[in-house]
Amino acid sequence: MTSPVPGSGGDSFFTQLLGDLMSLMGGGPDRVELARQLAQGVATGGQPELNVDPVERIRLEELLRVAELHVAELTGLSPTPDGSALSVDAVGPGAWARRTVDDWSFVLDAMTHTEGASPEPDATGDADDEAGGAEVLARFVAGMGPMFAGLQLGSAVGHLARTTLGQYEIPIWRPSHGLLMVPGNVTGFAEDWSLPADDVRLWVCLREVTVHAVLGRPHVRRRITELVTEVVRGMAGDAAGMIEQLQRMDLNDPSSLEDVLGDPSVLLGAEPSPERRRASEDLGAVTSALLGYVEHVLDRTATRLLGGRGALAEAWRRRQVDRDTTARTAELLFGLDLGPAEVDRGTAFVSGVLSRAGEDGLSKLWSQVATLPTPAEVEAPGLWLERISFEDPPGPS
Repeated sequence: MTSPVPGSGGDSFFTQLLGDLMSLMGGGPDRVELARQLAQGVATGGQPELNVDPVERIRLEELLRVAELHVAELTGLSPTPDGSALSVDAVGPGAWARRTVDDWSFVLDAMTHTEGASPEPDATGDADDEAGGAEVLARFVAGMGPMFAGLQLGSAVGHLARTTLGQYEIPIWRPSHGLLMVPGNVTGFAEDWSLPADDVRLWVCLREVTVHAVLGRPHVRRRITELVTEVVRGMAGDAAGMIEQLQRMDLNDPSSLEDVLGDPSVLLGAEPSPERRRASEDLGAVTSALLGYVEHVLDRTATRLLGGRGALAEAWRRRQVDRDTTARTAELLFGLDLGPAEVDRGTAFVSGVLSRAGEDGLSKLWSQVATLPTPAEVEAPGLWLERISFEDPPGPS
């Protein structure tokens, strides 16, 4: 028999049950390990994962060398910050998921950032079951935050691992020189669309190297990381209103729980704060420009190496269009939209820059944080060119 929750009068089974759950959570695994375990389980379906065939890794390594040379020549960007060679870290979906949770664990703090949401103790000292139960329920939901954040991240990463081809399905920096690739998914994509396997391998390498080279610029990766953190923190803050409603809930009225939990605007923060909306728009501008830039580089390199990429480009676009919600959970969790509409938006921006200023103008895009485009400039590349021509900053910051 468990002890009653302090302040509940000892008569409420509901408050006692919540107290037991809070005690159980306190002794559970830390949120990062929880996320790792869930991500791996979702990615593998709970089945043992075989090692990747070394032949697959060797072939990807060979094609990666080709991709590095061409991306560096066409973009002027070093594939790695220190100029060293990249390598392939070929893994299965389960290993990809565990590694990705570690690389993205920085968002867990932002996901549980809920200033002002912690319930205050009852100043009147009223210990009746209704007040005590509401207080315990509110504390329970607040205490669930870190665990729920771990579950959210783990589930999102696990589902993404089932289909991801490489490291940068979502453009968030990874510090390793070994690009994390999932050969089984690459082969599956080639087979699904009846494409030559080596063409797809090379295309994946070109895409991964391009994103890695851009994010290798310290100011670019810092800016994207800052904006992702701001957006996720804003989501957590907007959803924190649920705690206040739980505190006001009448536990003797079952319909009151339905009223609170049935309101999507409370649970999802449907109306974003001005700060969150601004950060989301800024993040969208930078990631759209990155998506468009990657498309431009892929067009040029594929023309050289693959005789064009019409079938590959169409297959990738259809893949993005056909993704279900589970495959998009990770990008939604970070406040990102990486769908075809955003690719088109970024491609139009890059095309506008090229038509006005050529490759020399486009080369300034990643030169420093001040040259990253604003939301208005992504829609009107002439504005971006005009601004950077006046600023003409001396170098990276």
